Formats: sequence, C-alpha cells, structure tokens
Amino acid sequence: MVFNSAGFLFAFLPVTWLLYRLLPGERSRTWFLIAASLVFYACGGLAQAPVLIGCAIWSFLFGRLLARRDGARKLWLILAVTGDLAVLAAYKYTDFLLGAAGLAGPGWSAAAPLGISFFTFHAVSYAVDVYREPERAADRFGPFFLYIAFFPRLLAGPILRWKDASLTPEPPADPSPALRRFVRGLAKKLLLAESAAAAANAVFALSPGEMGGRLAWLGAFAYCLQIYYDFSGYSDMAIALGGLFGFRFPENFDHPYVSLTVREFWRRWHMSLNRWFTDYLYIPLGGSRRGIAVTVRNTLIVFLATGLWHGAGWTFVLWGLWHGVLVSAERLLADPLERLGKKAPGALRIYTLLAVMLGFVMFRAPSAAYALAMLGRMFSFAGETAAGALAFRRILSGARAAALIAGTIFALPAGPWLRQKLSALPSGEVILDAAALAGLALCVTAMSGGGFTPFIYQQF
Repeated sequence: MVFNSAGFLFAFLPVTWLLYRLLPGERSRTWFLIAASLVFYACGGLAQAPVLIGCAIWSFLFGRLLARRDGARKLWLILAVTGDLAVLAAYKYTDFLLGAAGLAGPGWSAAAPLGISFFTFHAVSYAVDVYREPERAADRFGPFFLYIAFFPRLLAGPILRWKDASLTPEPPADPSPALRRFVRGLAKKLLLAESAAAAANAVFALSPGEMGGRLAWLGAFAYCLQIYYDFSGYSDMAIALGGLFGFRFPENFDHPYVSLTVREFWRRWHMSLNRWFTDYLYIPLGGSRRGIAVTVRNTLIVFLATGLWHGAGWTFVLWGLWHGVLVSAERLLADPLERLGKKAPGALRIYTLLAVMLGFVMFRAPSAAYALAMLGRMFSFAGETAAGALAFRRILSGARAAALIAGTIFALPAGPWLRQKLSALPSGEVILDAAALAGLALCVTAMSGGGFTPFIYQQF
C-alpha cells in the first residue's frame, strides 16, 4: 500500500483516522496505531514483517540493558548496533559484495524488507541515544515499536531520532493544515514528479550513443525535478499524516535547489538523514575537531556511507564520493566561496545546481559506465540520432512541458510565499481549503489514469 493509491486515500486513511479519534486513551491509541501500521506494512510484504518485528524486539531488549548503567553498557551498545546493521548489510550488500568478488549472490537484495534502511536507522538511533542518556530508555514495548514502525514514515522517513520522538500524541483540534499539506505532497508526486519521471525515463531508456547534448541535459534536468518532487512529496505526506495523529516529524526539505554551495544543499536536502549521519557517524569519528586532514577523511567516510545507504552499487558509491569531494573542497575554500557568494551569488547557485545535476546522473544511471558515457554526451556537441530527436520532441510536448515549467517554478520558494500571502487575507483559510480541494480533484483524476511509479525512496 502506498500513499498515492485509492485504497489508502479512500479506505485505510479515513477509517484509521476516525477510529483513532474515537479511542479513549493513549495506550489504546498506541496499540491501535501499531495494528494499523502492521496492516499497512503487510499490504506491501507480509513475509517481511518478521524482520521488522525482530529488529524492534532486539533493539528494545538491548535498550533495557543499556538503561542499567553498569560496566557492560559499551558492549551492549556494540551488540545492539551490530545486530541492527548486520540485518541491513545482509539484505542490501551481500549480493553486491559477492558480485564484486566474481561470485553469485543469494538474491537477498530483491527480498529486502520494505523500508529496511529507515527502520534499522531508527533502531540504531534508539540504542545510541539510550547509551548517551540511559533515562531515555523506553519502559514499554508498545510506544517503542510505534516509533520503529509507525506507518507514515515506515517506508521512506523522515528519519526521527529517538531523542526527538514524542510518544504521547494528541490528535489536533483542527486537522485542516495537515490535510492541506498532505494534498500538497500528493500533488507533488502525481502532478509534478510523474511528469518529470516520464521525461527522465524516456531519456534514460536510450543508450548514451543515441543522445545528443540537449537530450542528455534534458534527461538530467528532468530527473532532478523527479527525485525532488517524488521524495519531498512523500515527506510532506508523511509529516502531514503524523500531524493528523498528533505526532511531530522533522522537516526533510528546504528548497535545496536554491543553495549557494553543495554544503548548503546538504543542509536543505534529506535533512533528517544528514542529521542522522552527523550525530551517529561524523561526530563519533571526530567531526572537524582534529584538523583539516581528519575532517576531510571523516567527510569522505560519511558521504561514502550516504551513497551506500541509498543502494549497493557502484553508481551510488560514485555519487556519494562525488559529494564528499565537493563538500571537502568547499570546506578548504570556505573564505573565497564566502566572498564570491557576496559578490556573485548567481554564479555560485549555477555551480551548485550543475554539481548536483551531474551527481544525480550517476545516481540514476543503470551502471557506472552508462553514467560516465551520458556525462560525456552532456558536454559534447554531438547531435541526436533519429530516435533521440523524436524522443526530445515527444518529451517536450503538451502538458509534460507545462509540468516541467511548473516544477521549475515551485522548486523555488514560490509556494511558501504564496501561502503566506493568502493566509494574510481575511478569507485566506477558505481560499487555501478550496485550493486543496481543487488539487485533490486533479490528483484523483491523475490517479484514475493509472501508470504512476512507486516512490523512489521506498526502494531504499
């Protein structure tokens, strides 16, 4: 089950929300949401549920040991984290490592439980936070399991650190803001991400030899819009759903494509993952406290881990190291970049957008060789083949071109500015509600046409 399906929108969500509001106490609501989350998860993979449940039980039991404040606490932490990461590694990286060694893998990657990268990272956050502050240990399994498995962020986040989790929610008196945000996220996915996906998929379905420079750039640009609206749309919906049930989730995006530097991009893109790696990997490695050489080393390790977290493949390794090298270089050139940002911010924004776009070509490409060949076509003056020229005209036809233009505009902070202006009007709330209803109608129309793709980050 996914957020952009009719079954979720018109059956699961309204029934779950109404029953939740009718339940009398915090404990009954907690167990009801656990049951609802397991039903939601089972719709995508019932056979995978034991891995999720087992990971939660493992982490909860070690959390009780970590709360004892005895001399074995470091051992308990190592065992807890090792167990969580071993599950992640077994499913996601066994086939990749065996393949790199020239051996046949068992095919575990294809059987990886949905959302495994997210629920294992939540489990690691719990163990580390309890080790640092034993009083934070959960004393009841129910609230802890809900932290691990709550359906709005189970499949693709945002990643919520245990120390930031709220376990005693109250449904909001006015659900309108959350519902409007949910529709906004749904529109990002169905109206913008899907159009961009059609364009990007059409380009990446070609061989690099069939592409000219303009087609290769179009594919890279379309994928930048696709992944942004796909993932930020999911995050909007997850945050909105959490709000409907009284939970507060962290923001995950802040208009990353307006960033002046790649370092700033990572403060605006997948913010919850960036915070996780900062808290649980970068700082324990020493952060930036031990000189520039160690800082660069730590930065490269973090971004290599970020790439591998997204997937077991050389394209993800290249993408992670690309960002690690750029962030390290920007740290070394911090003063010149700051001066340039004051004198020519537009030039810096172009550099950052170009760097991010080239990185996403590596991220999206089916192989490292394909990525390098496509990057070469982007900087060549070669023309398209007949098939490439036909694909270019087809991609930029009609409503798809309009969607790409709209996606470009709303990648800027135009949406928040417009909502702020409308909210200040006497009838602003009515206008915003009407806009949400109109957006929902458009989304339902798009859903009825079928053919939409799963969320990109759901596969991670």
